[in-house]
Formats: sequence, structure tokens, C-alpha cells
Amino acid sequence: MARRSVELLDLLTRAERLAARRVQSVLAEFDCSVEAWRVLDLLADGEGHHMTALADHAFLPAPTLTKLVDQLVDQNFVFRRIDPADRRRVLAHLTPRGLERRRLLAEAVRADRGAWEPLLAAEDGRRLAVLLDRLASALREEDGVTPPRAERSTGRAH
Repeated sequence: MARRSVELLDLLTRAERLAARRVQSVLAEFDCSVEAWRVLDLLADGEGHHMTALADHAFLPAPTLTKLVDQLVDQNFVFRRIDPADRRRVLAHLTPRGLERRRLLAEAVRADRGAWEPLLAAEDGRRLAVLLDRLASALREEDGVTPPRAERSTGRAH
């Protein structure tokens, strides 16, 4: 059984790295990183998110995320506001320019995904998404980790 777990981990790791490399090649045309894309994508829901949620969603440590958000602010894609529910926290939001940027990036990523997604039959793609979501949920629960708000509410996991 241990060997099967290692093989599954290897397959998941290889698939994630290849998919991330492919998305990065698309985003590179826009001078955008996968991590910046993840931040813009989460903020596109219009709710505003605190830095911890953004770090979790982008899979970045807090200091690295802060530098990335600083860059996005400098580029006028993101702005920060005090959280009205907790004045000690800051919420990040997309600017109109950031929303447009995210739309362009989403179109490019979706177009590229359309080139390789048909390699999986539609039912296989849906089953894979369900199984991966179930695996992530089970591992998260085993670790006692609560999923970030966006993941819980939308089912999205990046």
C-alpha cells in the first residue's frame, strides 16, 4: 500500500508541475506569474480577501505574498482597504484595471486549456475533478485544516 501512495503522489506532482508549466507559458506572454494569476483570480469574486486567504490560495508564504500584492498595487491591478469587520486587517480588491487584466488572462488560460482538455473525455475530466476535490478535502480534514473561504464557497481549488 505504501508504494501505491508514493506512485499516486508522483503522478499528482508530475501532473501539477506540467499543468503549472503550461499555464505559466501562457501567462508569460502577459508578464504574469501563476501566483499573481491565482491572486487575481480569487479577487475576481469582488468580495475582497485578507492576506492570509490570498497566501493560501496562491500557495505562497506571507512575506512573498505581501511582495506580490505590493507589485500588483504598483501596477494598479489591486488596492487595499481596511476590513470593516476587523479594523486590524486589510482586504485586497481588484481595481477596474485589475478586473480587465484578469479577464484577459482568463481568456488566454481558457483558450489554452481548450487545446489539451479534450485529451480527457468530458466524463473523465469531471470524475478527475471530483476525485481530486475529495482527496484534497480528506487530506485537509485529516490535518485539521479549514479550507480558505473562497474554496469552501465556490469549490475552487488551485
